[in-house]
Amino acid sequence: MFAVIKSGGKQYRVAQDQVIEVEKLAGEAGDAVTFGEVLLIGGDAGTTFGAPAIAGASVAGTIVEQGRDGKILVFKKRRRQNSKRSRGHRQHYTAVKITEIVAGA
Repeated sequence: MFAVIKSGGKQYRVAQDQVIEVEKLAGEAGDAVTFGEVLLIGGDAGTTFGAPAIAGASVAGTIVEQGRDGKILVFKKRRRQNSKRSRGHRQHYTAVKITEIVAGA
């Protein structure tokens, strides 16, 4: 069984016991997390689509770690003007292990 959830403006395809990295969520390692916006549930019995979300469906998980991705360099240069600027960015993320997918009524 798998599900498509929405978190942080992005959509993720998840299955039970899978570890995913989503945008930073509040909480510490070991805390429980529930994703209430489930867009699709699929499996052997068929596929259920939401419009836009499935009523009563949820995906539960536990936070594995809070971390930061690798550095992304942002470099801007203007030709023939001796002007350049270099900046870096590291995005925060939360690693979540999916424990349960609950289908709606």
